[in-house]
Parts: sequence; structure tokens; C-alpha cells
Amino acid sequence: MRTSRRRESWCSRKNENESEKRELVFKEEGQEYAQVTKMLGNGRLEAMCFDGQKRLCHIRGKLRKKVWINTSDIILVGLREYQDAKADVILKYNADEARNLKLYGELPESVRINDTVTSYGEGGEEDDITFDDYEREEDEVENI
Repeated sequence: MRTSRRRESWCSRKNENESEKRELVFKEEGQEYAQVTKMLGNGRLEAMCFDGQKRLCHIRGKLRKKVWINTSDIILVGLREYQDAKADVILKYNADEARNLKLYGELPESVRINDTVTSYGEGGEEDDITFDDYEREEDEVENI
């Protein structure tokens, strides 16, 4: 009987973070904003920090299975004093928070903030691929 109460209380709390609006967190000394460029697996990702350096980032255990991070998300990373090419993910910003950071001037104007960003050809432009539509006659379909 006791385990059922525990289970009920856990189930009622599991999605409380999604609906709750949180206070906007700004970077401090030893931290940097970054945009995820590639997911590597095993709790790691590659991110382009807004100080111009590409870093290998480790997703800390608190975020690992609770917060899903995808390519092009804006994150806050903690820089390592002893390893400049590596960092630790501290926080993932949702799209509204990232837009607010951009409005406050914390993020560069060139940053694209979307819920879903589609990747196009090299350089970000669309590939000009056209498909010719043609209709088969019913005779050809029956012969196949």
C-alpha cells in the first residue's frame, strides 16, 4: 500500500517543469551561451559557443534524462579552467527564453532561434532541386 502512494506522488510530479514558467538565467563568470551543432551520444554534444570557439560538451546527470537537448538548441555551458576545448551543459533554454536573451542583447543578432530548424545545403541556402511530374497512361501501368 505504501508503494502505491509513492508511485502516485511521483506520477503527478513528473511533468510539472513543463508548465511552470521559470526565471531567466543569465551567464556568470566562467559560463558561456552556446548553440548545439551536433549530438554525439553518451551524454555528449558538440556546441558552438558565442565566444567563437567550438567545444565538446558533457550533459550533466541532472539534465541527462529529464531535459531533452536537440541540435540548434540554445544552452548555457560551464567552461573548464583546465580544458578550454571542453565544457559542461548547465541549462537548456526553451525558445521563448532564447528569444528574450536575444532581446536583452545577450545573444548575437545572427543566431537563429526556432523550435525546429531544418538544415539546408552548404551555407544555409536551399538546394534547387526540381522534380518533373509526369503521368503514366493506364496501359503502361497494366503492362507492369
